[in-house]
Amino acid sequence: MIRIVTAGRLARLEHEAHAAYEHARQTSGAANEAFGQHVRELYAVTDRAERAEATTDEVSAILSRAMQELSAAQRELLLKDIEIRRLREELKREPLEGQTLTVLLHYGEPHTIYASREDAHADTATHGASPEDWWSPCGERPAAEFKWRCEAFIYNPASNGFRRAYMPAAKPVEGAA
Repeated sequence: MIRIVTAGRLARLEHEAHAAYEHARQTSGAANEAFGQHVRELYAVTDRAERAEATTDEVSAILSRAMQELSAAQRELLLKDIEIRRLREELKREPLEGQTLTVLLHYGEPHTIYASREDAHADTATHGASPEDWWSPCGERPAAEFKWRCEAFIYNPASNGFRRAYMPAAKPVEGAA
């Protein structure tokens, strides 16, 4: 079959081919631009994800340390609560006849009060007190002459208070019989 192509038809075909080529070029440019935009968005999203992951790791480490500190604080608070309850129970108890308290005197002045003799022995060494002088009676010398002195006090229900366990010997008043 033979087809005769005229110059007008050829011009139209060239024009249509040129238009198709131009349309393909524009479509390719738009596709390239869309692909470039997609790649830029992908890089931005990847960067945000990496930063979020790093922040998550950092926050996780901070949270872990905070949880450890909270746990330690809760343990300490529980121990203090137990000690407070013990002390409240001790305060509620009425003093018993013959119950002793031990007072650490520094040059005759009260320094510290202990619930028991053992507590006093355990603590007075930290103040540099000599063990052989802790519990021996002062004798004739006043307590003010001793740097550190432990004195025991016994609960006396008659006076609703405490009195010294070692009472100094009474001196006769001059001229008295």
